[in-house]
Amino acid sequence: MYERKIIPNLSCGLDLIGEVLYGKWKIRLLWFINEGHMRPSELQRKIPDASRRVLNIQLKELEEQELIAKKIYAVVPPKVEYSLTDFGKTLIPVISALGEWGDKNEEKLREVIMKRFNSNSQ
Repeated sequence: MYERKIIPNLSCGLDLIGEVLYGKWKIRLLWFINEGHMRPSELQRKIPDASRRVLNIQLKELEEQELIAKKIYAVVPPKVEYSLTDFGKTLIPVISALGEWGDKNEEKLREVIMKRFNSNSQ
């Protein structure tokens, strides 16, 4: 696994949140866990573009950052469920606000994303 060699700059709240939420699927994982999709297989179905390995890495990071809790049931086959911690629940209004902003600016966002994509593929 990648090991960071440079200590991150944590001088403001944006730096801190960037360190915690950096990862393509972390915001979506938090959102889906909040909606009640707690099993790894359920999360994989909700985010089919993500590999199981990457989802497991990001779930582990969210657990280490105390945003989610992992419960392992002593059954065969093993059963694992994730839930938001109280700390993780404080992020849901922020994620919701970001989603609303994305919905309100959907047309412009699609335009700039596709512009970048098209210029890179030429």
